[in-house]
Amino acid sequence: MKQTAMTAQPDYRKTLRACYLGFITQAITANFAPLLFLTFRDSFGVSLEKIAFIPMTFFLTQLVIDFAATRFADRIGYRTCVVFSQVLSAAGLALLAVLPDVLPDPFLGILIAVVLYAVGAGLIEVLVSPIVEACPFENKEGTMSLLHSFYCWGSVGVILGSTAFFAVFGVKNWRILALLWAIPPFINSFNFLRCPIERLTEDGEGLKTGQLFRMPLFWLMALLMVCSGASEISMSQWASAFTESATGVSKTVGDLAGPCLFAVLMGISRVFYGKMSQRLDLTKTMLCCGALCAACYLLASLSKSSVLGLAGCALCGVSVGVMWPGTLSISAQKCPKGGTAMFALLALAGDLGGSVGPSLVGRVSAAADGNLKAGLLAAAVFPFLLIAALTVLKKRVGTAEKR
Repeated sequence: MKQTAMTAQPDYRKTLRACYLGFITQAITANFAPLLFLTFRDSFGVSLEKIAFIPMTFFLTQLVIDFAATRFADRIGYRTCVVFSQVLSAAGLALLAVLPDVLPDPFLGILIAVVLYAVGAGLIEVLVSPIVEACPFENKEGTMSLLHSFYCWGSVGVILGSTAFFAVFGVKNWRILALLWAIPPFINSFNFLRCPIERLTEDGEGLKTGQLFRMPLFWLMALLMVCSGASEISMSQWASAFTESATGVSKTVGDLAGPCLFAVLMGISRVFYGKMSQRLDLTKTMLCCGALCAACYLLASLSKSSVLGLAGCALCGVSVGVMWPGTLSISAQKCPKGGTAMFALLALAGDLGGSVGPSLVGRVSAAADGNLKAGLLAAAVFPFLLIAALTVLKKRVGTAEKR
């Protein structure tokens, strides 16, 4: 009996729960500070021009970490890095409540806190997916989709939870809320210390960055990630502004009806695929999602009806749900030796798309005299590119694998 207990199989459900909370942590770091932009302006006298630098700093830091992780993650080890990701996320959120008040320049204090939790968020993005992929789950595609749904639920939770807190206690107590949001990653650091963690490949077996760059299949996957990130983030970041301009509602209602509804539908999409993945072909499902996404962008940008435009915006959340986790699953299937470097570079490609897409919407809208529909029409190029890349993959992946 003692021998049986000693040889019991590791409980990978603990790993999965820690990874779920990891993505919730990433959602907290990505969505909390933007809710305080006007508060920063009013409390610390930070100009809107400087405030615009906050999300840029967050995403640029993540891009740097995505690339750097290709070199250090395997050497240091998954466990050390992922625990560090939670500690940095918690520290950054906690310091956001402290540094602006103690440093001579409040904006510098905000940026220091943002950089700290952005490093944590970048490590989460790079490590959590390969950690789950390395676990011996039977339904890898469904598990990956369900995993990524927790970013959506985290986003919804941050928006609704913060809105409720401000309504009850007032925005002036935002520092207390920042400390409260630091608690989940702090607790999760202990979860990652105790849960079983496997490696995707043995030491020396994973492909190096240079080897991946020489593979046409990798570039096809990278293009899928760029298009996935751009399709998702372009609509999610502009959903609030689109809702306000289309219906004339207040910003609070716009946030709830725009990005919050988008996140809910994206989460439902990922949960649904997670439950049904064994009955569905992933490539065909992504092709259908790409077609629906393109239709949603066209509906939102070309429809003269505000109701249909909002429907296009909301349904876009359904269409993009499978894209990001689906691309990671396809990449793991087609390139099993890709290892941490592949996941890190794919995260980099996704973040690149998440930066380029919203920027394209903003620039085209500005050039069209503030017409947001023109910007969304331009962003329709990304789901169409995704469909083209998936079509090429479906036809040529057999040849690529033989090489």
